[in-house]
Amino acid sequence: MMYLGALAAVVIAYLLGSINFAVIFANAFLKKDVRELGSGNAGTTNVMRTAGFLPGALTFICDALKGFAACFIGKLIFMYILPDTIPWIYVCYMCGVACMLGHVFPIFFGFKGGKGVATSVGIFAVCCPIAIIIGLTVFAIMTLITKIVSLSSLIATVTVISLSIVFYNSDADIILPALLSITMGVIVFLKHKDNIKRLAKGEEKKIEVRGKK
Repeated sequence: MMYLGALAAVVIAYLLGSINFAVIFANAFLKKDVRELGSGNAGTTNVMRTAGFLPGALTFICDALKGFAACFIGKLIFMYILPDTIPWIYVCYMCGVACMLGHVFPIFFGFKGGKGVATSVGIFAVCCPIAIIIGLTVFAIMTLITKIVSLSSLIATVTVISLSIVFYNSDADIILPALLSITMGVIVFLKHKDNIKRLAKGEEKKIEVRGKK
């Protein structure tokens, strides 16, 4: 029963992750597929650059919320419905990875999704709130300094992953959560490989939002 519960939570997390709000909001505001515009990425930054601040903000909020919901469902199941079986924190991290994979490879949108940064905000809000609070602060400061979202995202990702391990607070063994946390970080970095190449060449674009302020 507990393994079926864990499997169900992971499947739900993947399906939630597969709801690509970048595509949804860009289509609602522009009647176009954001994956055919700008950088081609189905994420917050590209939506902001091509469709404007409002659809970009809505994309970020909803992507974060789906990450939160995916992990919180796992937490509810194994904290209240199936307690004393699998540690709920294990299931939360497993749901986090599943949700990230859903966001990157969404079954509802031809397996072509975003990079997972906004989704990871919601995931770690459940798994390690203090890490994401500090990570968002680092992201904001770096964005103000560099005006480069990709660089700020990568630095914030390293910060969150590191702190999620440092501030891990559970009776359960840390090894599995640490590995799953690092896996999410690796996913983000792999999806940013083109950004990393442009950063190395000094060619990465700075913030530029389309539409009215």
